Amino acid sequence: MKVRLFEIFTSVEGEGILYGTKTLFVRLAGCPFTCFYCDTVDALPLDSGKEYAIEEACGLIDKELQDKTFKVNFTGGEPLIQHDAVAEMAKHVQSLKIPTYLESACFDSNKFSHVLPFIDYVKIEFKTVDSNFVDSKHYPNLIENTLDCLRYCVSSKKITYIKVVVSSKTKVEPFKKLLTDIFKVVSKEDLAGFIIQPTYGISEPSLEHLLNLYDLVHPYYNYVRIIPQLQKLMGAP
Repeated sequence: MKVRLFEIFTSVEGEGILYGTKTLFVRLAGCPFTCFYCDTVDALPLDSGKEYAIEEACGLIDKELQDKTFKVNFTGGEPLIQHDAVAEMAKHVQSLKIPTYLESACFDSNKFSHVLPFIDYVKIEFKTVDSNFVDSKHYPNLIENTLDCLRYCVSSKKITYIKVVVSSKTKVEPFKKLLTDIFKVVSKEDLAGFIIQPTYGISEPSLEHLLNLYDLVHPYYNYVRIIPQLQKLMGAP
């Protein structure tokens, strides 16, 4: 089995409920989607990075892993387009007694379910319709797949949180519908967090807009948090 990696590096986790933790990032190469706010554009081409045998990739992880690292984050690109390889690498990391974390758009519930047994912390990211991740025709199917991923996490008793990236383009009514769909699937007791993440450097939402979106989530999940990308503020990779 082969895997195409863009980079492996240690930094501070800048997003989500585990922000501030020392993390080894395993960035997989390639993503066929088109979020307008993507901040890893160099890793998007499917032929970017370098191809390794799985054994070589696991050896790179071992080599780069620093003492007192809190977790290993499989990110991208989009990790699920290489789901078999992610499962093998995550299984290796778990054998080292280090928690694993998946940073994915959850666009394919079948690929996700293959990786899930080897992931300890799961971020379920719901894309807004304005993100341009997919076109409006394919957006309902994306949300159904993401909801299925959420169901799998809850039934598997994984540590699960939800993240939604929002911008000045994010409209209230589609956001409200997204919340309705999400909380038909889960209750607040199922979640370890609900993160609203503002875009950075492009179509940034106003504070008023962020607080309006916060207020929409709060009746469903009163521990909702607005958390910007810490790594951007720090100048970290």
